[in-house]
Amino acid sequence: MKTFELKGSLRTDLGKKANKTLRKQELIPCELYGGGENIHFAIDEKVFGKLLFTPEVYVVNVDVDGKKFSCILRDVQYHPVNDKALHADFFQVFEDKPFEIELPIRIEGFAKGIQAGGKLAIGLRKLKVRGLMADLPENLLINVTELGVGKSIQVGQLNYDNLELLNAKNAVVVQVKLTRAARAAAQAAK
Repeated sequence: MKTFELKGSLRTDLGKKANKTLRKQELIPCELYGGGENIHFAIDEKVFGKLLFTPEVYVVNVDVDGKKFSCILRDVQYHPVNDKALHADFFQVFEDKPFEIELPIRIEGFAKGIQAGGKLAIGLRKLKVRGLMADLPENLLINVTELGVGKSIQVGQLNYDNLELLNAKNAVVVQVKLTRAARAAAQAAK
């Protein structure tokens, strides 16, 4: 799994006024939890944007005034009008403890249903998994080569080594739908 380096400074002033002052300085108030006591810190808005606006999932190595923590980005609150990040929550992870994270899926292959005139529809872009840090891949690979028209792949049909899938077993991940043009061609052939 990819890592992202982030530097932060510990913040002692908490509350609305202190957070407002931080945001005026283009800093984002953050909280790190999961490792005992919560740690409040602030990070640079521009550097955080590089982590936030990417399709990749990272293990974030946060350096808060010299102390290093491995964590994942758990939640971000946004301003309702301008969509700027207002606050971020990080969850501390450890090598020997399993944790939950959403990993992106990657489709591989050219489905037989697409060759027959169908259209590939992706139902879920990310899947929630539980596992150890060493076992987590960058993305979850799904091969759709044998998928015919009207067929689908559900979460319950997927299996990955040392990972537990937490989505509903009957949730459709990918499917090949019959297009209107293919349906019309089939009706005309009758």
